[in-house]
Amino acid sequence: MGPAHDEINGLALGRLAVRTVAIPDPGDLIGALPGPEAEVDRGSRPLRPPPATRASTALAWVRRGDGIVGWGTIAKVALPAGHDRFAAGEKLLRELFDSAEVSDEVGAPGSGPVAFGSFTFDPTSDGSVLVVPRIVVGRRDGQAWLTTIQSLPEGAGRQDPRTGRLEVPELPAPAPLVPPTGLRWSDGSLTPPAWERAVATAVNAIKAGRLEKVVLAFEQYATATQDIDTRVLLSRLAERYPDCYTFCCDGLLGATPELYIRRTGRELYSLVLAGTAPRGSTPEQDRALGEELLASAKNQEEHQYGVADVRAALAPLCADLRIDAQPSLLRYANVQHLSTWVRGVLADGEAATQSALALTAAVQPTAAVCGAPKETAMELIRELECMDRARWSGPVGWVDAKGDGEWGIALRCGEVSGRQARLIAGCGIVAGSDPAAELAEAQSKFWPMRYALEG
Repeated sequence: MGPAHDEINGLALGRLAVRTVAIPDPGDLIGALPGPEAEVDRGSRPLRPPPATRASTALAWVRRGDGIVGWGTIAKVALPAGHDRFAAGEKLLRELFDSAEVSDEVGAPGSGPVAFGSFTFDPTSDGSVLVVPRIVVGRRDGQAWLTTIQSLPEGAGRQDPRTGRLEVPELPAPAPLVPPTGLRWSDGSLTPPAWERAVATAVNAIKAGRLEKVVLAFEQYATATQDIDTRVLLSRLAERYPDCYTFCCDGLLGATPELYIRRTGRELYSLVLAGTAPRGSTPEQDRALGEELLASAKNQEEHQYGVADVRAALAPLCADLRIDAQPSLLRYANVQHLSTWVRGVLADGEAATQSALALTAAVQPTAAVCGAPKETAMELIRELECMDRARWSGPVGWVDAKGDGEWGIALRCGEVSGRQARLIAGCGIVAGSDPAAELAEAQSKFWPMRYALEG
C-alpha cells in the first residue's frame, strides 16, 4: 500500500485547503503552463524547482481545447509495484480529499480537488504516480475555472477557503517555448529486425494454441542538445491531433486516442480501439484502406478481444450497458482504427460509489494492450520485449474528489527526462500477423511523438 498522506514527499502535510473560482476564458490551456523554470508555491510567489524536476512539472489532459492543466506539486507519491497499486492510490486520495476544506464555486467535473496520475502497465513494475498540483486551470462546455490547493499547517484550526488565506493568484506569463534541437535517434533494447523475430515467435506460440493474442512493443530513444521543453511537444500534439487526449503526467506525455473510462456522475463511457490501418494519400485510397480494415478477419478478431474485456469488467457494475454491435472506423491524422463505443450507467449501491480511478482499475489491462488470455499474454510480453514498458500502455488521466474523471491508455507517447525522450509503440499480434507488416504498423505509431519532437 502507498504511504499515508502525511508522509508524501517527506512533508508533514495537514489538511488541504482548496478554492475554485470561475475565471474568464484563458484561451489555449496548454499555453497557460508557465514552463519548467517556474512553479507555484503555497502562496503565489514563483518557486524555482530543483534541476532534476524542471522538465516534468507540467500536468495536462486536453481534448478539442477543453480539459485541465496544472503545475506545482502539493502532493506526489510513487506507488510501489503490485496489483493493489490502484487501491493504494484510491485510499491515499480519499484521505487527502475527504479531509480537505473546499470552496468550489464552479462544481464541474475537474473542479475542486483533483489529482493527475499515470500507472504502470505491468503490476510487477514500479513507477506508478499520483500528483495533486498547487494550481489547476480548466475549461469545459464554455466555462473556465482556476483552482488553488494549499496544505494547512499541522494543528491549524479549521479555515474558510473563501477567505483571503487562499489568495487567487494571477496566471503567470508563460516562458518562451524552446523547441528541441540536435536530436539524435537510437534503438532501444531490440532493433527492428530483432523485434520482427519476436513477432514471429509470438505468432508461432499463438498457432501452437498457447494463447489467442498478444500485444508486443518496442522502443526508440531521442536525445536533444538541451533539456526538452514538454510544452512544445504538448502544443504540437494538441494542434495536430485535436481529437486525441493530449496528456502529461510526471514526464510521460503524448496524445492517446483510446479512453479507458470517463465517469460523470453515474454515467460511464469507454472507447475500445484495436485494429489499425494507415491513412491514404488520396480520398479514394483512404476509403479503400478503411474498407479493407473493416473487412479484415485478423483485425476484427483482434478488436473483439478488447470489447469482450471491457464488457466483462463493466457489466457487473452497471444497471445499463450499451455496446456498439459492430465496430466503426475512427480516423486520425496518421492512422485509422476499428472503434467501439461503450456506454453505461452505474448500478445502485456500492457500484455507484466507484470512482473513475477504481473503474479504470477494473477494466485494465484490456486485450487491446495486453492480449488474451491476459496472464499468458503478460508472460510472453515479459519474455519477448526485453524491456520494462513502465507506464507505456498503462492508465493515465485524472480524478476529482467527486469521483468524476477521465482515464485513457498511455499510447502514442513518450517519457521525457532532461535531454532524453523514450518512445514506445506496439501492435496486436494474432495468428494471421505478418512480422514485416506489424513492424510497419508499429513504426507508423511513432509518428505522433516524432512529429512532436521534430516539428
